[in-house]
Amino acid sequence: MGDDGHEIIERPLVLVLMGVSGCGKTTVAEILTDRLGWAYEEGDTLHPKANVEKMASGHPLDDADRAPWLEKVADWIESRQDAGENGVITCSALKRAYREVLNRRGSGVEFVYLAGDKALIANRLASRKGHFMPTGLLDSQFDALQEPDADEPAVRVDITPAPRVIAQNILDKLGLDDPAERNAP
Repeated sequence: MGDDGHEIIERPLVLVLMGVSGCGKTTVAEILTDRLGWAYEEGDTLHPKANVEKMASGHPLDDADRAPWLEKVADWIESRQDAGENGVITCSALKRAYREVLNRRGSGVEFVYLAGDKALIANRLASRKGHFMPTGLLDSQFDALQEPDADEPAVRVDITPAPRVIAQNILDKLGLDDPAERNAP
């Protein structure tokens, strides 16, 4: 009960880890979901096969390519909300218009923008194995990137520290309680 005697109803929260390819979305999302115990979806798995093939061949996606993918990501977000569950999903969400699709209900979504220097990210991409996104498309990702504005439900987190530190910074910025900390002796 709140101070006014009314029951406090917590709404589900879905975190969308966003940023250019190679910024650490998957790594940080996995750490967060391990710590929070929330549902997780790797947004890249929702891409249509044609999108994956296009990127793998070195061609950037356009808005028409991204539209069905963004709808699938938005559907996953809403499925968590409808189930009353928290969740974490990765999605580049490079443009404001894409983020508006993902947050089409207007609440219950927090974008976590993993921000970093292009040289650092290029270095990470060059050392990554087995991913369909070639390093050559990084420039197109930065060209498309529209950093979240102050009126969007988003926090900016620097990707320079180690992934566990980044995850902790996210928890701190969002005021999220880590169950592992609660249960520590």
